[in-house]
Amino acid sequence: MLAPKKTKYRKAFKGRVRSRTKAGSSLAFGKFGLKALTADRVSARQIEAARKAIKGYLKRAGKLWINIFPDLPVSSKPAEVRMGSGKGSVEFWAVRVEPGRILFELDGIDESKAIGAFKTAATKLPVKTKFIKLLGD
Repeated sequence: MLAPKKTKYRKAFKGRVRSRTKAGSSLAFGKFGLKALTADRVSARQIEAARKAIKGYLKRAGKLWINIFPDLPVSSKPAEVRMGSGKGSVEFWAVRVEPGRILFELDGIDESKAIGAFKTAATKLPVKTKFIKLLGD
């Protein structure tokens, strides 16, 4: 699963995802992409599940790029623990996804296959998504 090797701080503030994306809103590598329409936190497990769904659908055809990386440590305290005594330990890694962000890109396959692969991947993600393709194609 995806996780950073080294971070400046062990734990991070919760933060909010409110604005539109500043970068990563256009296709950079492939002809087809999966674009986020809503804001949410996407965990490393969800990214991996979507990647496996795409790879399973395509059966080793095409090239896949993952444009997001989980670099936000999400901590939580165990159940039935009293208030106080510090912040909980890191449970999982996540990434804040803004509306307009390209999550995955595909190339080397036809459009109908890409639509099917991204449709299966979209069910694994907590954000609403949209299929996009490179203009002039």
